[in-house]
Amino acid sequence: MLAGLDPEQRSAVTAPAGPVCILAGAGTGKTRAVTSRIAHRALTGDISARHVLAVTFTARAAAEMRARLTGLGVAGVQARTFHAAALRQVRYFAPRLLEGRAMPELLDSKVRVVTLAAAKVGLRADRAAARDLAGEIEWAKSSLVEPGEYVVAAAKALRETPYEPAKVAEVFAAYERLKRGNGVIDFEDMLRAAVWGIEEHADVAEQVRGQYRHLVVDEYQDVNPLQQRLLDAWLGGRDDLTVVGDASQTIYSFTGATSSYLVDFPRRYRSATVVRLVRDYRSTPQVVGLANAVISQARGAEARLRLELHGQRPPGPEPELRIFTDEPAEANAVAARCRALIDGGTPAREIAVLFRTNAQSEAYEKALTEAAVPYVVQGAERFFERPEVRQAMIALRAATRSIPGETPLPAAVVEGLAAVGWAPDAPPAGGAARERWEALAALVQLAEEYAATPEVVPIGEAVAIERPVTLSDFNEELARRATQQHVPTVEGVTLASLHSAKGLEWDAVFLVGLAEGTLPTTYAKTPEQVEEERRLLYVGITRAREWLWLSYAAARSPGGRARRPSRFLPQLDRSGGGERAGAGAARRTERRRPQVVSCRICGATLLAGADRKLGRCPTCPSDLDEELYERLREWRQRVAGAQKVPAYVVFTDATLTALAERKPGRTEELIAIAGIGPRKLGLYGDTVLALVAGAGVDEVCPQKSFEI
Repeated sequence: MLAGLDPEQRSAVTAPAGPVCILAGAGTGKTRAVTSRIAHRALTGDISARHVLAVTFTARAAAEMRARLTGLGVAGVQARTFHAAALRQVRYFAPRLLEGRAMPELLDSKVRVVTLAAAKVGLRADRAAARDLAGEIEWAKSSLVEPGEYVVAAAKALRETPYEPAKVAEVFAAYERLKRGNGVIDFEDMLRAAVWGIEEHADVAEQVRGQYRHLVVDEYQDVNPLQQRLLDAWLGGRDDLTVVGDASQTIYSFTGATSSYLVDFPRRYRSATVVRLVRDYRSTPQVVGLANAVISQARGAEARLRLELHGQRPPGPEPELRIFTDEPAEANAVAARCRALIDGGTPAREIAVLFRTNAQSEAYEKALTEAAVPYVVQGAERFFERPEVRQAMIALRAATRSIPGETPLPAAVVEGLAAVGWAPDAPPAGGAARERWEALAALVQLAEEYAATPEVVPIGEAVAIERPVTLSDFNEELARRATQQHVPTVEGVTLASLHSAKGLEWDAVFLVGLAEGTLPTTYAKTPEQVEEERRLLYVGITRAREWLWLSYAAARSPGGRARRPSRFLPQLDRSGGGERAGAGAARRTERRRPQVVSCRICGATLLAGADRKLGRCPTCPSDLDEELYERLREWRQRVAGAQKVPAYVVFTDATLTALAERKPGRTEELIAIAGIGPRKLGLYGDTVLALVAGAGVDEVCPQKSFEI
């Protein structure tokens, strides 16, 4: 068992009994390490397998853990999700705790009861609004917040609430009353019941703790306060606890999850053994390098546990960073590359297209369909199967009877969508309501693109006119697209949001729509929210085993307003073309690669122009040769005076500082400094190299040499 482990994994497996924290980066074999630890302890007689409770967050992860343990010759370990473990215990102890009363029915969804609760307090909540209210109630209960505490807690947590916080609190209270009145409980109630059973009943606590003496928690960065309360109840003050997590993959804080328990683990358990797994067996060194570059810029509490990964696979292709003129061009290029990968032998199931929000999927569904590439949508419905889109299509068909035919198509679509409550103003608060708004906004955008291509109607052998497209034409186009995208597929390219891609991996990954306002989303307003967006990109990058594509569109639609690339991306070289470059310039732009410049002192990725010129972070120590810097300044002053131009036209102060710090000795080293291109190399290259080598200003630039 130990022979197949790397040194860090072996340290985790053989760590003594007691608190153990395994900080495991993406692809570093955390499941192997933690199951091997359980098996090693069981097979050496340190523990009994039946006394182990291993909890994780998905049934799939729990099933994988059980399968691995069975393969290692260890049976009897309880590997379950938090909810499954709690449900099992509550059901077992229900006759004792409820004194013969029947156990309440478990709600599989809050939405129906939340809708009724909203109506009780005077709110008419559609399904999207009810989902957002349910999400707020789930956050509150997971955070151990009661209805009367919600307003203050939501303000402290900077929650973006779907309604006024006081109104949400009313719905929350009504929801709790309705549940009690109907004799039902939700998943958070079940966790609370398990906690209550242990904390308030000594006999239950003794039996549970006698059964589960060794606790293991996977994905510990995703634990919420309620789950931590249950974990503490199981432990009962004991410390035989192994936790596994990666603070850089904390992406569910909006649900109440917090990495604070992982970050604070060594302080809570002073005797804890902390092991860092940093050997990445999933991705090529090129993918790992980009992931490190992105996460190295992270700030905040999670960044204190940041891991620098070391790729263990053979080298692969460099990640591709592409810029496109608009989103349709981006989607078409992605579809074409998917087609090429499949034709080249990559199975469609080993390709994924990942985006920030589910509303972005429509363009890729369309492009993949037209390229004859099969696809499946992970964790969400296909665009034309979403309830709000189906309702919108019905409303638009009905609108043909009331909207005049000469109405411009985009205006007609906006007017038609008013029937389902959509308006072209700022999107509403709340995740589900915002997703619904953005999905319908995508229909408006589609109408704008469709209206830009009027139908050509022939009137004779050599005469034709352009006929503006109508709402009826657009409805036929939507029906055609919906029909095409309803074709069932058994295997295909995965379309998924970055959140739903967590825990998965593919040979080839496309990360698309990486523009400011999308990633990070415009709704990320606090530093903590922005950092979570950065971690989302990091999670997306680390899903790729071998081939990685990152892209963004300079405009949402053809001729639309220009956008900037995501601040999390490496610096882009966009010289030679603007946001509205012609087709030739656009093709040249699409072929450009990322220029990653790292600090020569600490290795962090440099994004600011001045930092890139210096080749170091502003906080890293300078190794400036002051005497050389003064000679360079004097030389620059003479040249600028002779040419009658400002000094910065020759070289900026940042470029002079970079020269005096880096002291290039060859042309290759000189041109590597940002700000020194072919033109300035030809004008000043030999002179600068001579100055760096020790020449005096008078030797290379006599006072009269520039006189005209």
